[in-house]
Amino acid sequence: MMMRTDFRHPYHSAQSLGHGRQGKLHMVTVDGNTAEFKFFRPQARVVHLAGEFNRWRSGEVPMIKGRDGYWWARVHLPVGEFKFRYCADGEWFTDYAAFGIEMGRFGLESVVRVVDTDFAVSMRNESPAVTAA
Repeated sequence: MMMRTDFRHPYHSAQSLGHGRQGKLHMVTVDGNTAEFKFFRPQARVVHLAGEFNRWRSGEVPMIKGRDGYWWARVHLPVGEFKFRYCADGEWFTDYAAFGIEMGRFGLESVVRVVDTDFAVSMRNESPAVTAA
């Protein structure tokens, strides 16, 4: 599976902070095949993202620290569900604001979900078939 990271950061936009329509802060947002992860740990020196998408290798996806104390990373993922966790200064953390959590081998793991947007759009545009008896 090919995984790419993107370190460009639109620091001041509300979208970059993961704010939803009601102003709620989301730590994981997905736009197409790009998942953006945010983790608040202002005192951390080093934070990495690890999950099923990179075979849980903690040093492979480093996160970038913003001036506001949030660490962030963007990862391009294929369609599917992936378990992940954050590793800050060698300690593992679960993101309870993700798409869900599941029990894993070493405790609770967060879930990010990437959907096939072409399929989702076509399903929304189809009206259900109704037949009369």
